[in-house]
This record gives sequence, structure tokens and C-alpha cells, in this order.
Amino acid sequence: MSPSDNVSDVVALYGFTPVPRDPEVLFRDHPTASGPNPQQDPFTVDDFVLPDSDVVQEVKSFVKAELDEQTYNHSHRVYIYGTALVRTHFPSWSYDPATYYLACLLHDIGTAERFLATTKMSFEFKGAIVARDAILSAGGAEDQADSVCDAIIRHQDIFVKGGNITMIGQILQLATILDNVGLRADLVHPDLIKTTCAAYPRKGWSEHFACVIEKELSLKPWCHTSTFELPGWSEGVRSNFATDVRGNDVMRPYD
Repeated sequence: MSPSDNVSDVVALYGFTPVPRDPEVLFRDHPTASGPNPQQDPFTVDDFVLPDSDVVQEVKSFVKAELDEQTYNHSHRVYIYGTALVRTHFPSWSYDPATYYLACLLHDIGTAERFLATTKMSFEFKGAIVARDAILSAGGAEDQADSVCDAIIRHQDIFVKGGNITMIGQILQLATILDNVGLRADLVHPDLIKTTCAAYPRKGWSEHFACVIEKELSLKPWCHTSTFELPGWSEGVRSNFATDVRGNDVMRPYD
């Protein structure tokens, strides 16, 4: 095997494969995801087994100790929805499921009480650093830690249209925005949403996450979350992002 072959294998394994950043480009004329009636494979939550390894177990214990129940459950719904989206609409995509699971477990670690108010950094950036350190401390490969770190840094770059993103990063974005505001929920089967919310209850996630958004904006009006807001946003102005999260009609029956 040549050095270039080894690099290519690592890129694919840890989900660095580049895909279009803009979902409008990604889904344009897509054979199963475009049009008024996209394909919805009849998956339920039981069709998806969570990845397991020593690294996963150690990181999972760390995450469970730091995150509240609503955020921990959200992280698991993101894994299920993202994996289902890939199986149905991007069956040729190849990556290590454990790396995606680690990204899901850790993508909101920066919102944990121990981190959100103790740094002036935006929660995604602080969280990405914490996540990278956690994976390395658990014995994970540096490339795996870097893949998760990159995906977390960029997971709220919703308004970036040009260029590419890593495969893991795109899946994470699609799944988080689906769970948070219901965007593109028609790409998965309603039974998947129903059974996933039963297995990993939302417990008022929409209101809970809206309050996290408002808290960070109040603490750090310069934060990356403010990209969802009007230019020059200042405290006292209603948050567009929090309003959209509270207005998640798709997930309202499960909140």
C-alpha cells in the first residue's frame, strides 16, 4: 500500500470525505430525496444498533456525567436520524459509525454547565476542543478526534453555502437541524421519529434548547449562535433561532 492509499483510507474511515456544504446542492435532483414525496424507508429505532468500543464507552461515561438528560437524549436522536438519512438517501456513503456516534455524543458538550458560562468562546468551539481532548484521553486516534472536532466546530454553520464539508459534518448538521426545528423531517419515516422519541424522550427539548440559546446569547452576544439573528443583535431582541426551535411543529407531539 502506498502512502497516498493510506491517507485515502484514513480520510474515508473517519468521515473526512468532502461533500457539498449546502444541502440545497446536496439534494438537488436527488433520486430519493427531492420532489414532493421523498423516499421514507420504514425504519424504527430498533433497526439501529449503537456503536460500541472502549473509546465509545469512556466518552459516553464522560458525556453522561456532564450533560443533562434532555441534551443526552437529543444526542442519541441525532445519531439515529443521521444514520437513517444515510441508509435511505446516501447508501454509497462510507464512514466509521463509531466516529459519527462520538460526534453526536459530544456535539453539544459545550452547552454543559461546566463549560457554557466558564468560557468566552462560542459553545461549538469550546465543545470541539473538549471533545477532541476527551477522545484522545480515551485512547482514540488523532484523526478520529480531529474529525469529530471539525464536525462540532462547523455543526451550526447553517448559512454557509459555498464549498464542502466533511461527510461526518454534513450528517451531523442534517440530523441536528431535523431534531431541533424539524427541517427535512419528510426524508425519514414518521415511525422512526415516533419510536426514536419513545426510546430517547424529548422531555421538553424544544423549550430546553431554546433557553440554552437565549442563555448563550445573553452571556456572549458575540457568539457564533448570533449568526442566526439579525445583524447587530443585542440583548432584549427576540431570538430568531430560539423562536424557530420553539416553533418545531414536527416534534411538538413528542415534547
